[in-house]
Amino acid sequence: MSQSIEVTRLVGALGAEVRGLSLKSAAPDEAARVQELLLEHHVLFFPEQHLDANEHVAFGRHFGQLEGHPHLENVESQIPEIFELVATRGGIADEWHSDISFQESPSIMAILNMVKCPEVGGDTMWSNMHLAYEELSTPLRDLCDGLTAVHNALPHGKPEKATIHPVVRVHPETGRKSLFVNEHFTRRIVELSHDESEHLLSYLFRWVTNPRFVVRYRWHQGTIGMWDNRCTQHFVVNDFSAERIIQRVTVMGDEVSAGHEPKWEPYVRDRHAGATSRQDRLLKTVLKERAAAAAESTRAAS
Repeated sequence: MSQSIEVTRLVGALGAEVRGLSLKSAAPDEAARVQELLLEHHVLFFPEQHLDANEHVAFGRHFGQLEGHPHLENVESQIPEIFELVATRGGIADEWHSDISFQESPSIMAILNMVKCPEVGGDTMWSNMHLAYEELSTPLRDLCDGLTAVHNALPHGKPEKATIHPVVRVHPETGRKSLFVNEHFTRRIVELSHDESEHLLSYLFRWVTNPRFVVRYRWHQGTIGMWDNRCTQHFVVNDFSAERIIQRVTVMGDEVSAGHEPKWEPYVRDRHAGATSRQDRLLKTVLKERAAAAAESTRAAS
């Protein structure tokens, strides 16, 4: 590598700060080293970079195909790969989530440029989903290994945009298992009744916020942060009133692989089972669309 870098771990669970590398001029071998560090630490921070939008996009392209946000209007940035968010009096991402998990092929990673941040507040927290899975009891790990869940874009006003992912996924580069449900986008465990799903998801949503799994980062203007959406969730702390401006590029093309095939059939109540059967409508719709897509794929292949 043409530049000597210094890597400082932040907490035991995940996260590292990287200094001594200029992202404005990062060569392919340096980007490959960053990729290695990301696989090791799951979230990285590069202080004092001060990238402009074009430099930000150029750095992101080292890691794959970039896209702006699929739903939220991007009124500030004129560069389609950049999603810019200007916020005051709280952020909009103050629920734990993995970016765009409602898509069949969600985000691999995100790279955020802190253009402007409040003097106080607006920190971001990340949680390590590998540890969240590994520290479950053996019976609960076994249960989660055999389940799938519906994710949709309800927070963006698009509940019809939905897909099904495994509750436990395998990282395609490291082979480690991790939990893959989040409170922002995950709606229902497919193989459980609605009430059972509510109980299990509520537990898992709380579990992943355990302080043992979490790093909290205080931003400074000009810092670049990047995280692996395949094994982390994040949360913006809604405690600021001054202006906070972020620009983000998102590396797309994730392929979600299950740690285990589903062990049970989908649980869908009979249509005569009473008023609670309305809770199955989303699940029925997603399963019907999935079956239609599979049939179309089979016809196309033949």
